[in-house]
Amino acid sequence: MDKLLIRGPKRLKGEVTVSGAKNAALGVLPAALLLSDACTIENIPNILDIAILRRIMESLGTRFIDIDANTLRVDPTNVSSYVATSEDMHLFRGSYYLMGALLGRFRKAVVTFPGGCNFGVRPIDQHIKGFEALGAKVEIEHGHIKLSASKLTGANIYLDVVSVGATVNIMLAAVKAEGVTTIENAAKEPHIVDIANFLNAMGADIKGAGTDIIRIRGVKELKGNAVHSIIPDQIEAGTYMIAAAATKGDVLVKNVIPKHMESLSAKLIEMNVKVEEYDDSIRVWGKDRLNRVNIKTLPYPGFPTDLQPIMSVLLLRADGISTITESIFDNRFQYIEELRRMGAKVRVEGRMAVIEGGHKLTGAPIKALDLRAGAACVLAGCIADGVTEISNVHYIDRGYERMAEKLTSLGADIKRISDNEPA
Repeated sequence: MDKLLIRGPKRLKGEVTVSGAKNAALGVLPAALLLSDACTIENIPNILDIAILRRIMESLGTRFIDIDANTLRVDPTNVSSYVATSEDMHLFRGSYYLMGALLGRFRKAVVTFPGGCNFGVRPIDQHIKGFEALGAKVEIEHGHIKLSASKLTGANIYLDVVSVGATVNIMLAAVKAEGVTTIENAAKEPHIVDIANFLNAMGADIKGAGTDIIRIRGVKELKGNAVHSIIPDQIEAGTYMIAAAATKGDVLVKNVIPKHMESLSAKLIEMNVKVEEYDDSIRVWGKDRLNRVNIKTLPYPGFPTDLQPIMSVLLLRADGISTITESIFDNRFQYIEELRRMGAKVRVEGRMAVIEGGHKLTGAPIKALDLRAGAACVLAGCIADGVTEISNVHYIDRGYERMAEKLTSLGADIKRISDNEPA
């Protein structure tokens, strides 16, 4: 396993380009299984989760052709298996989109329970509710989810909780169902809109993506033979915006959709950070003095739960006491103990982290406990005095394309080493 050695503090300055959205790509690639022909997908992030998903889809018969580092030709015409039960399924959460895609294609699917980051209960009951409403029989046996339907028929589905995964999975299963499917209380995240746009480009009839009511009129066939470009990654963009603010830096974050960043930009401005928006980029200037703020994570367009760990590092620099209330997941503060090893003054009270800003961080051996916690550790290393050693780097590789290289280009002092390599 590799480690990152970070020597801080360093002020970040320059330009950084955001990669394609991980969560959009993890939905678009399974959606390609619904096509009757090949398609081309651009701006795919070169990250570990995508590599794992490719392996799974190849095992089902999908053919991939690499056009360049971030462009794939995806050919699903020879896919003959509806069984996705390899060990790779346990490695990331997005594998569950194969349920909706395979059910939509074959009217049956056998899928292993998904894995992913461990920060609390992440049930799939809303996915199952949606599949059953469309006419599928759902059985859970020996860790496998078995779906089958003689036919899929459109239905009105009300999600009891706002669920991104369930919204996407029901959408995938419904695009070739008979009749009209309505998803109420649907999630509104940008990547849901992107997945819907991909399907519509291939011949689907989806309206309302990005609102809380999505209507899907089933079609007989999705053709393919089109090109789709994945939207920029909202969370990666936010990570570099926060990094600029935390290091008192000056960074132009390129290839972003500023509207997707509004909840973060508003909080940064409230903290006395200078934020300037352009058509497809955002410039962030950090200041010596930062104001305390209170944050509550919410479904989009609220403050993203995936930026919560990273934002906590910025709040360590603010004057006074700030709070973060986590309303999405029930166990997402595990990383706090790693920050405490570096001198952070933080206590957790249920779903709230109380952060006492203004205390200097010092480098220490810490570990990434999940993807976004890993990014928080990297940022903490960039503002701490001395050397921070981060293990479990594979978590970071799951969702950030060349994170160490991008930060190094901005002036960070980061070295990646293997376990048996001297520091």
